[in-house]
Amino acid sequence: MKDSLKLFNSLGTKKETFISNEKGKVSMYVCGPTVYDLLHVGNFRGPIFFNFLRNWLEYLGYKVNYIYNYTDIDDKIINKSKLENKTTKEISEKYIKEFEKDYKSLKINLPSFSPKCTEHIDDIISFIEELIDKRFAYTSKGSVFFSIEKHRDYGKLSGKNTEDLLAGHRVKVNDDKKNPLDFVLWKPSSEDDPGWDSPWGIGRPGWHIECSAMSKKLLGSKIDIHGGGVDLLFPHHENEIAQSESRSSTNFANFWVHNNLINFDNQKMSKSLGNIIKGRDFINDYNSEIFKFLILSVHYRSILNFNKKLINQTIINLIKIYSALSLAENLSNSKIEVKESKEYKNEFESYSKKASGFINNDLNTPGFFSVVFDMVRKFNLEAVNKKPSGELKYFSICLLDFFNMYGGFLGLFQEPKKDFILDLNLLILKNKNIDVADIEDAIEKRDNARIQKDYTLSDKIRDKLNTEGIDLKDNPDGTTEWSVRV
Repeated sequence: MKDSLKLFNSLGTKKETFISNEKGKVSMYVCGPTVYDLLHVGNFRGPIFFNFLRNWLEYLGYKVNYIYNYTDIDDKIINKSKLENKTTKEISEKYIKEFEKDYKSLKINLPSFSPKCTEHIDDIISFIEELIDKRFAYTSKGSVFFSIEKHRDYGKLSGKNTEDLLAGHRVKVNDDKKNPLDFVLWKPSSEDDPGWDSPWGIGRPGWHIECSAMSKKLLGSKIDIHGGGVDLLFPHHENEIAQSESRSSTNFANFWVHNNLINFDNQKMSKSLGNIIKGRDFINDYNSEIFKFLILSVHYRSILNFNKKLINQTIINLIKIYSALSLAENLSNSKIEVKESKEYKNEFESYSKKASGFINNDLNTPGFFSVVFDMVRKFNLEAVNKKPSGELKYFSICLLDFFNMYGGFLGLFQEPKKDFILDLNLLILKNKNIDVADIEDAIEKRDNARIQKDYTLSDKIRDKLNTEGIDLKDNPDGTTEWSVRV
């Protein structure tokens, strides 16, 4: 095993050294989406982050079994099916396919398996029956409820006190329940709604039970990591703990890992504010690399505040990184014979140690990116101030190897260098409302002015482009290249 990983555990609210239940293996369950519509950008923070966590655990030497589920039966799905006059299966299957298209566009690794709730109804019924037999659950008018009073540790994850919850009137009064805080495990279905046969009549599972049942079926009663968005911490994950640990009489998950939310201009996403952006729309307007860099540039436990300034800064940062990688690629492909440099070798060992140190400290991606930009600055200085040499070629190869390896963990820095830089430059021009055709037209006019020896006009055109952030590279035959200043 390589150096140990410290993870922040929401259960206990502190960083702990990660140790798996079984040596060399990790079981990880992450709550996936309810599939009734295209997913918004916030829904993708989890998949991007937990892909990174899974990849890093594999790098540390673990074999990871990563389960990421679909909730494919839910009130929202039922309502959508009625609105569109389709079955719930047609709705859920449609949006699972759409989500998988978006997931594929992110260019990150797939989970080990993505189960669907409706494919595990028998497992859910069996799980509920065990809870009833152990008197942690009770039936009432075709429903089954979990009795939170029977689980002594209820609230241990969220820190919420049941007396405070009752006093705050945070739950609806339901005469079918013994306690207003008891939560549903099985609910009866009306004639118009989908349902399955059960010992309690035709019905369907409550939300919380599906994850406990699928996790038990696929990973066993005790798992290493349970993850999801911080908005799931209560009541969903709290209720999962209660029902799972009541059934098995053992700890459900050693580590509870939660990614934080995404805001827009310091406001929560909401329909009323009209600031909900679909992940697909954002990727189409920008690209998946910008999306992933945005999400990973902020620590996973911090709120990520999307805004135009941050997006533009991300584009600039990626141009800086990819420009260095493009230069490194050119040098590494040169005919110069490579010569190992002890100085560069030691520097890269230091960079790698720092990078791994940040990642092992609770997946500290901002710290990791500080190492990345130190490397890029160092490489650019060397490449500008020194003539091409065997040592500089060695530096270039080391740089590319670093980005290939660490970028692979993150799902970043694997794009074709020159083409991607062009795409990023075009995005900057789009944000500045500058048309490429106008730039090329101005360059053509300037070249003609230079041929006519009208240097006043030539300089005027160059200066205007310069104020717009467009730099020109001239030779005696005209302008050979132009670039967007970052």
